[in-house]
Amino acid sequence: MFTIMIIEDNELIRNEIHNLLDLNKYKTIKIHDFNNITNQVKEYNPDLILLDINLPNDDGFKICTEIRSFSKTPIIFVTSRSTNIDELMGITLGADDFITKPYNTQILLARVASVLKRAYPNEKITDNIEHNGITLNILTNTIQYNDKSVELTKNEFKILHYLLINRGKIVSRVDILDYLWDSALFVNDNTLTVNITRIRNKMEELGIKDYIKTKRGQGYMI
Repeated sequence: MFTIMIIEDNELIRNEIHNLLDLNKYKTIKIHDFNNITNQVKEYNPDLILLDINLPNDDGFKICTEIRSFSKTPIIFVTSRSTNIDELMGITLGADDFITKPYNTQILLARVASVLKRAYPNEKITDNIEHNGITLNILTNTIQYNDKSVELTKNEFKILHYLLINRGKIVSRVDILDYLWDSALFVNDNTLTVNITRIRNKMEELGIKDYIKTKRGQGYMI
């Protein structure tokens, strides 16, 4: 399991990134003390750093420079600073990628996976979740089964992905709705029902039946 350090002073964004990475099986370290950040990098020795530019004390550019003086740990800037000059400076100082806020969560995950693959080529990193013959491709939002595939909408993908990473457990409708809201996907209870039905219909197109089970009064389960 890769360890990712989140250097972000906005608590809501910091927690959002943490939750997203945690659901995708990454270990995270959230920085709360913005004094001596480089010492914390040395102490925890993460596999990847997500770094904001606008921080309470030193800016991200200075921190990136300091980290590069002793470490080759991959760095991705995740920032609201979106000018070409900011991006050019970040890459010039040694960052591996540059993502602007507000970000698409799936693009953020794809960039993280891509940088990790380049940095650790001998480590196995998968873009897929496989379970009972079904493959959910995280990068293409598709379900694959017996050499056939079907594409999911963003909401359908997020719902199925959440159920899959919690497979073997009953997931309540409230939990699913909270997860979608945290991902900036605004779905109400009726829309959730419609999306579950659409996922089931698409699975049946591939020959998959009864994959998502309804637990009456409790939620859904894979």
